[in-house]
Amino acid sequence: MAAPGVLLVMGGSGSGKSTVGAQLASELGWKFYDADDYHPEENRRKMGKGIPLNDQDRIPWLCNLHDILLRDVSSGQHVVLACSALKKTYRDILLRGKDSAPLCHGEAGKEELAEMPLLVIHLSGSFEVISGRLLQRKGHFMPPELLQSQFDTLEPPSAPENFIQISVDKKLPEIVATVMETLQMK
Repeated sequence: MAAPGVLLVMGGSGSGKSTVGAQLASELGWKFYDADDYHPEENRRKMGKGIPLNDQDRIPWLCNLHDILLRDVSSGQHVVLACSALKKTYRDILLRGKDSAPLCHGEAGKEELAEMPLLVIHLSGSFEVISGRLLQRKGHFMPPELLQSQFDTLEPPSAPENFIQISVDKKLPEIVATVMETLQMK
């Protein structure tokens, strides 16, 4: 497989995906997007009230992210995206856009990111560890009470997806080094 043009740093809230993604983008000189910045206001309000998002909430948001990735990749830009991407279907939407989901309304049509391979970096950890991190986080719209719904929704990546799984118990430099070593092997 060719070297990835997109790194998807995934995991539930509190897994460190934004921190890891930003650090990777900085070291690689790639563009960084935090998917949380693209949630519509309705999604933010819903989560702020302690109501978990459903597919109808997430799919248009994922389609928008697909369109952003497609635009950048088409122009030759390498990208790191920090996104929960909890289900395989959500990761498929990020790659393939609206053909993967009936609720996408983007302009990308049938265009895919297939020519730019994606590497999924799954930051995994126990509920207790991630919950502890969430309780320390301030000023985020996602309350800790919704973490269980993310664990319930999570479909960890599996073959044939191109992925690595890294424990959130590792320190940031270790996580970044593991990803960089993986990229050198691709």
